Formats: sequence, C-alpha cells, structure tokens
Amino acid sequence: MINEVIKKNGITYGVMIGIASALVTATIYAVDLNLFTAWWMGIIGIAISLTISIILLSKTKKELNGVFSFKDAFTTYFIAAVIGILISTTFNIVLFNVIDPGAKDTLSEIMIKYTVNMMQKFGTPASAINEAVAKMKESSPYSTVELAKGSVFAIVVSAIFGLIFAAFFKSKSTQE
Repeated sequence: MINEVIKKNGITYGVMIGIASALVTATIYAVDLNLFTAWWMGIIGIAISLTISIILLSKTKKELNGVFSFKDAFTTYFIAAVIGILISTTFNIVLFNVIDPGAKDTLSEIMIKYTVNMMQKFGTPASAINEAVAKMKESSPYSTVELAKGSVFAIVVSAIFGLIFAAFFKSKSTQE
C-alpha cells in the first residue's frame, strides 16, 4: 500500500503540473503558434515542472517528518509526473484534434520552416534538407497517436528525473 501522504501529494501536485502545462500550451496557442518553436518556452515549461516537483518532494518529506525513503521519494514524484503528463497530453489531444484540428497543419508548416532555417544555418546540404522536409510532411506530430507516443517517452524521461530527485530527497538515514 502507498502511504496516504505520498498518494495525496502525488495526485494533488500531478494535477497542478498538468494544469500548468495545459495553461502554458493554451497561452502559446492563444498568443502565437510560432512560440511553439521558441526554445525558451520549452525551458519555461521545464522550469515550472521542476519547481513544482521540488516543492512536492520537500513538502512530502516534511509531512513524513523527514523519514523519506528512496522508494517513497520516487513514488511521490512518479505519481505526480504521470498524472501531469496524462492531463497535458489529454489537453493537447482535445485542443489539436477536436477544438482546432487546423492548428496541426499550421504547426507542421511552422515546424518545417523552423527546421529548414536551422539546417541552413548549420550548412546542411539541400538534399538532406529536402529529405528531412519530406519526412516531416509524412508525419503528424499532433495526432492522437503521436501525442500518446510522446507521452510514453515523457514518462520514461520523468522516471529518470524521478530517480535523480529520489536520490537527492531521500532521508540520509534510510538504507534503501
């Protein structure tokens, strides 16, 4: 059984992470779709998630009176991460496949232009650029299937972050 404090905090903060991610996406969508290619927007999203995660783990450790095993720290973080990813992915699926399916095409064109510009800056041969553009036109990164695949990748990456955070936040006296 999972400790009630771990479960409650994981769920609560997972919902917070999911809502924060959905709000960032909605803001970008409302302001300018070109912001989806801005590297600094990605940094802001990661910073928000990491900040909420650090607050989550600190609060949970405090509520457990400083007795926080590696397993409990990882479980707390992982519950929050999975819930946040599922909420964010569900929001993206609804936004790009139900509310405004046309935005998928616009974003694909924006991503292609961005990629071509970056490849040209690095002196990539035209044949390689054309090949990359052809591959990008074949895919639909905002389709339900691709967003679901992306969420699986995000969960794996989150598990790695969870291991790092758990090692940092675990109690020094636990032998797990």
